[in-house]
Amino acid sequence: MSRVGSKEPFAEGRRDLKELAGIVVETKQVERVSEVIGEQMEAIAARQRTAAFSGKIVVLKPIPKMYIAIDGTGVPMVRRETEGRQGKSPTGKAKTREAKLGCVFSQTVVDDEGWAVRDDDSTTYVSAIEPAGEFGQRIFTEAIRRGLRTAEKVIVLGDGAPWIWNLAGEHFPGATQIVDIYHAREHLSDLSKVLYGPGTSKTKDWADTRIEDLDAGNIEALLAAMRRLRPNTQTARDEVRKAVEYFNTNAERMRYGQFRHQGLFVASGVVEAGCKTIVGQRLKQSGMHWTVRGANAIMALRYWDLSGRWEQFWEARSA
Repeated sequence: MSRVGSKEPFAEGRRDLKELAGIVVETKQVERVSEVIGEQMEAIAARQRTAAFSGKIVVLKPIPKMYIAIDGTGVPMVRRETEGRQGKSPTGKAKTREAKLGCVFSQTVVDDEGWAVRDDDSTTYVSAIEPAGEFGQRIFTEAIRRGLRTAEKVIVLGDGAPWIWNLAGEHFPGATQIVDIYHAREHLSDLSKVLYGPGTSKTKDWADTRIEDLDAGNIEALLAAMRRLRPNTQTARDEVRKAVEYFNTNAERMRYGQFRHQGLFVASGVVEAGCKTIVGQRLKQSGMHWTVRGANAIMALRYWDLSGRWEQFWEARSA
């Protein structure tokens, strides 16, 4: 039994501190091992890119419909990784770097109502913080590995970001390009709030009518309605101008009535979910700040695992 004034409670406290220190050390070791494995995965991926561009990857099984979906999400970085980079506001400094993420999946059938159905276990991913040109080679390699050259139809899904469509034009010429329908609807909802104020009946009525045009793929009617607008503030006029440019530029990527008639996906939810699973759940937790090297290694570890390529990595590593 402990006596009053005994040093035993302090000894217990030291043991607790030692255990905590051990957990911290073990965590750091796990992190270092994870980064090393992730870097090895990146090295294998680089070799695969070389093989893909030299035509050495051949997949014989034909794919009815291949989808390439692309998105990006910010990752909090240590200060030296964002030096000299512009933030979202004109005067702000960047605190994040964009992690680009792409996924490839296939579709064989539609359901009884004609909606597209993704093939089971067909989704694979790639992700990295890197320039768009390098990421283009990365997603192209994954598509080649998955059977791009045997695909009967290729579809690229994304939001309205120009870098995505530049990449699609370079690496997937002839593919059907589709802007995610929910991003397009959001543009209309945001514009209606600028025009008529949030929460008003006129805001809802205008947005609902325009979304009907959008869902039908009638972009001409949508643009005509926008051009008839006569906003009374400069801010609203600027937003209308930007919206007209956005929908005019992406008109052929928004023929949603035609796309649905063909039994195609018109939303990029698969890649957005990938951004949350591969990047958000691991790299965007409270207090985290990453180097590009560390973030890329961890993302490689996660997307190889979620792509069902874990065993393939160990086989390639031991070869």
